[in-house]
Amino acid sequence: VFLFLKLPRLYSTLSALTSLDCVTTTGPSQPYGQQHLNEPLLDHREGQLFLTEAFKVILEEVLCKGIDVNEKVCEWREPEELATLLDLELREYGEQQHQLLQRVRDVAKYSVKTNHPRFFNQLFAGVDYHALTGRFLTEALNTSQYTYEVAPVFVLMEDEVLSKLRSLVGWAQGDGIFCPGGTMSNMYAMNLARYRAFPEVKLKGQWALPRLAVFTSQESHYSVMKAAAFQGIGTENVFKVNVDDRGCMITDDLSEKIELAKSQGAVPFLVHATSGTTVQGAFDPLEPIADICDRQGLWMHVDAAWGGSVLFSKEHRHLMRGVERADSVTWNPHKMMLTGLQCSAVLLKDTTDLLKRCHSADATYLFQQDKFYDMSLDTGDKSIQCGRKVDCLKLWLMWKAVGSQGLEERVDRAFAHTRYLVEEMMKREGFQLIGKPEFVNVCFWFIPPSLRGKENSPDYQDRLSKVAPVIKERMIKQGTMMVGYQPLGGRVNFFRMIVISPQLSYQDMTFFLDEIERLGNNL
Repeated sequence: VFLFLKLPRLYSTLSALTSLDCVTTTGPSQPYGQQHLNEPLLDHREGQLFLTEAFKVILEEVLCKGIDVNEKVCEWREPEELATLLDLELREYGEQQHQLLQRVRDVAKYSVKTNHPRFFNQLFAGVDYHALTGRFLTEALNTSQYTYEVAPVFVLMEDEVLSKLRSLVGWAQGDGIFCPGGTMSNMYAMNLARYRAFPEVKLKGQWALPRLAVFTSQESHYSVMKAAAFQGIGTENVFKVNVDDRGCMITDDLSEKIELAKSQGAVPFLVHATSGTTVQGAFDPLEPIADICDRQGLWMHVDAAWGGSVLFSKEHRHLMRGVERADSVTWNPHKMMLTGLQCSAVLLKDTTDLLKRCHSADATYLFQQDKFYDMSLDTGDKSIQCGRKVDCLKLWLMWKAVGSQGLEERVDRAFAHTRYLVEEMMKREGFQLIGKPEFVNVCFWFIPPSLRGKENSPDYQDRLSKVAPVIKERMIKQGTMMVGYQPLGGRVNFFRMIVISPQLSYQDMTFFLDEIERLGNNL
């Protein structure tokens, strides 16, 4: 509320900016592409005025209306109608500024408002204004995170942020890098594990390798399969370990799957555990998994893209007990921590410069060996990319603003709202939990009155599977909220409610339950 009330002051400040002479101009701008070659091609003053006006639209449409529960989460249009409304065609000549501002308004109007308090659809939601400021600043500075000479601030900042994240895992030393999403972070871990086991693979390729085997739970993220395919290991060599009713890896089955792989002539090299599965929010038992990895000499990776933020909480960090024994950890602060997309790190216990040795190509035009500063500050050779977006600033600025204590409060608040939602859900007829949540994923079926008491009917499961898709369609078209659904294993479509936004209140939890009932009672 405080921030919302302050936004009108920002409008007046921005209006004042329009009168500032940021650059000197000699006269009205000519049509784009017709300037004399002795003159700048871009009119900075015109561009800055446009940016100021566009930013007003962003403030109003995205940051004022977008967080207002009285506004729609989504202004739904069918694809053909939306394409016409947006006028997506790219033409030979550019448009006038007033037309472009209308484009900005239309993009904001018809986009999904993920900052809205009733957006429960993904593993990210809400807005942190300090992190958003970091994102704006990152875009404006527009540099690449590969050498100290072009990103001196961010090289030092990334090192500090990664060090702090590692300390929460439980490592005094180590390495790491920010990646473009959790999938890439998991791919890094698999590549590093393979390189440690068979370093000659970098030079000789697959010819140097036996058949390799990866082990992960049945409910792990699909990026494990993508990484195995992408790196030539093969999806058939990913052994899926059974899970219990909560979705947690069964370690006895892990041991059996490792022996099965060996009996087939494969060489185990990586166990991919999960802390916070995508659907049920399950946490694999890390201590016994680490014991198995120690005995077998396997790399242990923990995909904590979703659940890693529990490490901020003294009350809930026990869910990741044993994580300090892992070799690598994926962590996405853009999810529960609200840094904004994208912000994902792969953290390593390794202190032998394994990350650089695995990925370096020694590009002489970037990593000259006779530079005037410490070459170890050039981190680009750790990455499989060349240009790498700055992803540390938004997390650093937010962390500076609220401190570790503030981040802990966000985690604890999300758990508190989850408990409240579950308690209220259990009081209502028609809501059936998949199981008691371990995290902030609340998975449930809504049983319409027409299906209650008919669980033994032969067509019950088929009819129940159609409930969630219809309710989802209705809520999106009416714009009241967004929540995801999916089948899982032998379970037909159920809702997955994600409770993380610090904007949420108990009233929002009550609204959610009321709205599900309103949208589904006549099915």
